[in-house]
Amino acid sequence: MLYLNKQDIIRSITPQEMMEAIEKAYGLFTAGNYFMPDRPTVEYQNKTIVYMPCFADGAMGQKILTVFPENTQRGLPAIDGLMLLCDYDTGIPQVMMDGKALTALRTGGVGGVAVRHLSPADAHTLAVIGAGVQGANQAAFACAARPIQHIYVYDAYAKDPAPFIHRLEEVLGETHPPVTFCASSQEAARQSQILITATTSNEPVFPDDSALFAGKCCIGVGSYKPTMREYPPCLWSLLSQVYVDLPFACEESGDLSQPLSEGLLTMDQVITMGQLLAGQATKPKEGETAFFKTVGMALFDLIAAQAIAQKAMEKGIGQKIQL
Repeated sequence: MLYLNKQDIIRSITPQEMMEAIEKAYGLFTAGNYFMPDRPTVEYQNKTIVYMPCFADGAMGQKILTVFPENTQRGLPAIDGLMLLCDYDTGIPQVMMDGKALTALRTGGVGGVAVRHLSPADAHTLAVIGAGVQGANQAAFACAARPIQHIYVYDAYAKDPAPFIHRLEEVLGETHPPVTFCASSQEAARQSQILITATTSNEPVFPDDSALFAGKCCIGVGSYKPTMREYPPCLWSLLSQVYVDLPFACEESGDLSQPLSEGLLTMDQVITMGQLLAGQATKPKEGETAFFKTVGMALFDLIAAQAIAQKAMEKGIGQKIQL
């Protein structure tokens, strides 16, 4: 069996290749060419275990994640776990890889695909709210999707830019746009054409000011429970449609479930990114505000892991272990 650690994964695949894998996953999802049961989630004392199995495209695999939000205050990753790829015919384990690194890159890829298809082609300023692992990966993939010239970052806790820049360089190398840490989320938003949130907040991370969002591409990554919300109510009045990775996002994320229950948003406005890529829906008009929300799915993990494993084998990357 082949084992791939974090550095192996990063070395194996480029941001562009990861975004191609994500777009392939969207195609399979829209065509219905997969089997992906509801992901069992177990919660106990603010500790979460998530099991994400999937079959598709002659591949099968499962990711097991632990989510410990308090780890961020300990200087540890909030998300950890493993991804296992198995032979489709025999079920024999073939590749095991670092689950948190896979999650970080594939979620970055999901954000990058949204930036690629929903933001103006010449968008060059980016605001990232949340300076953790996912915030840095979202910034890296946004830079791969658009000619970003400056990144503005706000984090309620992290004030030292060094860890964020280090994570950015892990994906992009040392050539990246300048990074400015801001005193508030509104300071970052005012200077940016693309806004990405990657926090675990239960309350909106921006003030309820529509001027911060008008005409911009907004991407929500952090909210993964109905009680969690990153965007304020004013956003919904600016949107004619909302893009999601899968319909379940409307139940799982408070960024969608709450405005739906409050009557600020209707299901008729919700479009999956797969529908957009398949030509079944339209992109935002020029100057129109866009919003994309992702909660992730096992199909992303499977197709991304499959692409990583293939590239790693071609490049001779990874460690062979005997079970």
